[in-house]
Amino acid sequence: MLLWLADRLEVPLRERNTMLLAAGFAPAYPERDLDDPQLGVARSAVDRVLTGHEPFPALAVDRYWTLIAANRVIPTLLTDVAAELLQPPINVLRLSLHPDGLAAQIANLPEWRAHLLARLVRQVELTADPRLWDLLQELRGYGANRDSRDADQPVSDHDAASVAVPLRLYTEHGTLSFISTTMVFSTPVDVTLSELAIEAFFPADAATADLLQRFAPNAGEHLRSGQ
Repeated sequence: MLLWLADRLEVPLRERNTMLLAAGFAPAYPERDLDDPQLGVARSAVDRVLTGHEPFPALAVDRYWTLIAANRVIPTLLTDVAAELLQPPINVLRLSLHPDGLAAQIANLPEWRAHLLARLVRQVELTADPRLWDLLQELRGYGANRDSRDADQPVSDHDAASVAVPLRLYTEHGTLSFISTTMVFSTPVDVTLSELAIEAFFPADAATADLLQRFAPNAGEHLRSGQ
């Protein structure tokens, strides 16, 4: 009955294990390291998706938004980020919104910040995870101050992608505009796999697609958590 209710309520697998333990049952879902041989097929699938998405950026994160893997395009977008934010484990939300991170390069920072915080709030509501709550409070503390370079830009700009919140990013190659998608494994029975998400970014305009086609082949090495 617990598992039936948890399934209907779409309770995350980690919380289902907690419910089972509280009711006196053994956990039903294993939690393996992503490098465990039993998750080899899944890890290979993640790497194939990331590589296949080039020349557009894509990365994989865990439940706590820790960077697990990224394709070769991601490092080319992080050239102005403070070195300490790139030390593993890398939290991609902190990397995005920290004043010494990507925040100064995001043209529509208030809009993008609101989008990311809304996603994190939803996670906190679903899981009541204290670690996610602490991350939310930290990110809220950064504020939404924007770099002087985008002082003349509008706070909200949907011109590049009228169907989704865009990420408009200043880079050494020019201003890039993206829309993002999130991919998850549809039928996971492992806690680690259930919490893995791939964030794939697509060009929101022709200029961005052209820039990426020209500079992406020179992208650096993959970033991986713990390396």
